[in-house]
Amino acid sequence: MIEEVGIAKVATYGEDPQRLNGLRPINFLFGANGSGKTTISRVIADPASYPSCTIAWRNGRSLETLVYNRDFVAHNFSQPLRGIFTLGEVATDTLERIEEARGKVEEIEEQIGKLKATLGDHAGTTGKHAELRALRESFEAECWKIKSAHDAHFQGAFSGVRNSRARFCDKVLEEAAANQAALQSVDDLKVRARTVFAEGVARLPILQSINGADLLALEQRPVLSKKVVGKEDIDIAALIRRLGSSDWVREGLQYAAGAGAPCPFCQKALDAELLAKLNAFFDEAYVADVGEIARTEQAYDTFAGAILGVVDVALGSGATHIDIEALRPLRDRLQSLIALNKRHIERKRKEPSMPVTLEPLDEALGQIAALIESANNQTARHNALVDNLVAERKTLTSEIWKCLIEENRNIIGPYSSGKAGLDKAVAGLTAGIVSKTTDLNAARAVLAELEKGVTSVQPTVTAINNTLTSFGFTSFNLAATGDKGQFYRIVRGDGSEATETLSEGERSFITFLYFYHLIGGSTTASGVNVDRVVVFDDPVSSLDSDVLFIVSSLIKRILAEAAEGGGRVKQVFMLTHNIYFHKEVSFDPKRQGTRRAHETFWVARKANDATILSSHETNPIRTSYELLWSEVKNPNRSNLTIQNVLRRILEHYFTILGNMDKDAVAAKFEGRDQQVCASLFSWINDGSHNFTDDLYVTADDATVARYLAVFRQIFEVTNHGAHYAMMMGHEAPSPEPVPDEAPVAGTATILVEVVKPAALGEDVGG
Repeated sequence: MIEEVGIAKVATYGEDPQRLNGLRPINFLFGANGSGKTTISRVIADPASYPSCTIAWRNGRSLETLVYNRDFVAHNFSQPLRGIFTLGEVATDTLERIEEARGKVEEIEEQIGKLKATLGDHAGTTGKHAELRALRESFEAECWKIKSAHDAHFQGAFSGVRNSRARFCDKVLEEAAANQAALQSVDDLKVRARTVFAEGVARLPILQSINGADLLALEQRPVLSKKVVGKEDIDIAALIRRLGSSDWVREGLQYAAGAGAPCPFCQKALDAELLAKLNAFFDEAYVADVGEIARTEQAYDTFAGAILGVVDVALGSGATHIDIEALRPLRDRLQSLIALNKRHIERKRKEPSMPVTLEPLDEALGQIAALIESANNQTARHNALVDNLVAERKTLTSEIWKCLIEENRNIIGPYSSGKAGLDKAVAGLTAGIVSKTTDLNAARAVLAELEKGVTSVQPTVTAINNTLTSFGFTSFNLAATGDKGQFYRIVRGDGSEATETLSEGERSFITFLYFYHLIGGSTTASGVNVDRVVVFDDPVSSLDSDVLFIVSSLIKRILAEAAEGGGRVKQVFMLTHNIYFHKEVSFDPKRQGTRRAHETFWVARKANDATILSSHETNPIRTSYELLWSEVKNPNRSNLTIQNVLRRILEHYFTILGNMDKDAVAAKFEGRDQQVCASLFSWINDGSHNFTDDLYVTADDATVARYLAVFRQIFEVTNHGAHYAMMMGHEAPSPEPVPDEAPVAGTATILVEVVKPAALGEDVGG
């Protein structure tokens, strides 16, 4: 049985699917012409032709569908008609064998249905396929978290899968299964990725390294720690040493102009002998040492400036790998030490006899050299990557995926094991379905072989011709034709072809009879008694009232079979736009207001040129006469309109249908009740057919109660109480007795107003 029909993107149906759901054995659908009913019948007849629509079968077991619509008429009303095979009179044991074979077919079909239900649909909405889909969606969400966490650093490695959850998930699974790269730390991979995946990446220059050996060697010059003084064997040498004035004497000697000139120390005439002794004191050894001090000072200044220059170049290079924040304070410290040593050397130059010791630079130079060397090593690796960029990118990509896979084994492992289990279940169910399908084909072949020997097309010819004759269609009938009598043709009494000369009503009727008998048979010698879903789409077009009645009666037999559930018709869809026909086929005396357990009611309507399907708990199609009675039964009825409602019911039932004398009816009452009865029938005579089509009387609750009581009594005194009870329903309470003093129509307490038809519609009076 069909449980749900979903229709979208076809004919008058829009993008959002309209659904017939919660379907039952009998399903009534009413809709005006063009509202989308035939589309529903076509989808049920051939769902494969409508990929945007869906059919959901109970337990996944699909049944044969027989659809009567204009497509069926156009396809089958031709010469010759295919014969309808039905079971003939056969031995009981043969029928038992057929039923046993059919039972086997149904058993296997049920088993296949259960397997398919467990397996689910390939869209992943049910069964194991749904579990697989849910597992996959959950895993994709976890994988996407991995991507989001690392995308900023590893965009290059994620190239091609960054914009698709599904592709990224597939890549994770692919790498988890096959990646053999070496495992690297995430931090190292991020550093390498900045280079390898950078846009416009190029080689970087190597920084000049520091060589401080020459500068460090100057620190060890002996002249710096040596007391540089004059010649020791000069008689004034002892005096100069004792006074410690060697540097002062040497400095002043520069201002001596010669013998006899003023002495730079005492301003007396300089004695030639003293001048000679002073000059002899500062001999060649002294001069050499002083020169060595000067050269040391010059060399120190040159080497120190060169080293500082190298450091300054590194600081200003903007090199990617140099640690500027660490280098800058080291450079400042080195500069301070160099400046201090320069002052020491300068003092030595000015006072050669003063030993000096320079501040050691080896530690500061070593730290700076190490920073530059580290930067150069990283630059060298960068340049090596650039020189072999394609291979490096491939290697790095593999290492990145390897790292991410190992970090997330706790996610990948459960998914892989869960999927393996579900895949195994799906494979087992699929194999079971294939095996059962083979068994089903074999069982059907056995059933078909049994049915071939006991089916015939002739009983259908006889049944259809008898129906035609009983309803006065005597100018044509069906006759078997074909070499084996397996076809039908429509002929006149003289045997001539009648197809082209039939009226539209005759054509519709015989086509319906053909479909009706097809429901209980088959166009092949086998498959006569398979379970079926039957669809009637406006089967009474162009039929007169007499034929419409027999069509309704035949359809009600099919509906009864579906409702009971014991026959081969398991479900019926009744689609129509004819109100009378809908009321005829949907009438059920056992229905108490709401729909019964085996039926559904639907209405198809168009809103903004798109079909809307709506479900109803009660039969939504009611006659105007029923609507009037529903107003009477309504405890919240309007006092303003109820008198007019009662008048319309009496007019329809007693005057139009019953042709009863209103005076005779009124004579059956006495007193105030007779007044009320007469006033009701007076409205009928006076107001029914003039331009003031509706009379509304304002009255209080007591007045309304009086009219309701008299209304009921009118049916009872005319022996039509059963009709009143039927229309009011068994649960409807009888109107309460009304005191005699209640006012009636025609007294001074009633205000009569003439207004236009309102709440009950323009045509509710019959």
